[in-house]
Amino acid sequence: MDGIHDLGGKLGYGPVDVNEPQEPFHAEYEGREWGMSRTARASSITIDWWRHVRELIPADDYLNRPYFDSWAQTDMAAMIDAGLFTFEELESGVSTTPPFEQIETMDYDAVLKHNGTMASKFDRPVAAPPEFAVGQQVVTNATGQAGHTRLPQYARGKVGVILAHHGGHLFPDDGAKGIETVQHLYTVLFNAIELWGAQANVLDCISLDLWEDYLAAK
Repeated sequence: MDGIHDLGGKLGYGPVDVNEPQEPFHAEYEGREWGMSRTARASSITIDWWRHVRELIPADDYLNRPYFDSWAQTDMAAMIDAGLFTFEELESGVSTTPPFEQIETMDYDAVLKHNGTMASKFDRPVAAPPEFAVGQQVVTNATGQAGHTRLPQYARGKVGVILAHHGGHLFPDDGAKGIETVQHLYTVLFNAIELWGAQANVLDCISLDLWEDYLAAK
């Protein structure tokens, strides 16, 4: 989706605050929200559907709500949509939904420990051979699409070079629609001038992980 979440290359939003504290959470509720987000999920809430739900937040709300508060907002909306509980239950704090047979819990200390160990493998088997090879020039799609996508606006219709091939991964544009499609995933290297124009530094480069559907041979 081409929404307020896709701020790459846009001006007018002020400098990025680089003076955040080193602690992963700045309030206790943030650790609780992280733990809930990691454990209290329905099978229908895929990472791409979750991202799509978050991208539907109105612009003013998205820009002004604290980060983990925005996560909580997204989790609540996605869980209501999945039937885990109702809006009335959330509003009242009283559950009337039958409990699940099994539920994983995580206390605050465990969440803090877990936060630094999130490395996982997400590759999937893919039958088709890759369309592109390392070192090959490619051009990205010039247009986006109405739903969730991982191709940012600033990198559309741009020429880059395949830097690495990562095998098959679930295609997020389909994943947000509940469709499991596996495509080859590549790291594509772009010169900053290609993305930002003549005002950029010719020595700067940006790499993006992009799926095969986003690319065409140059």
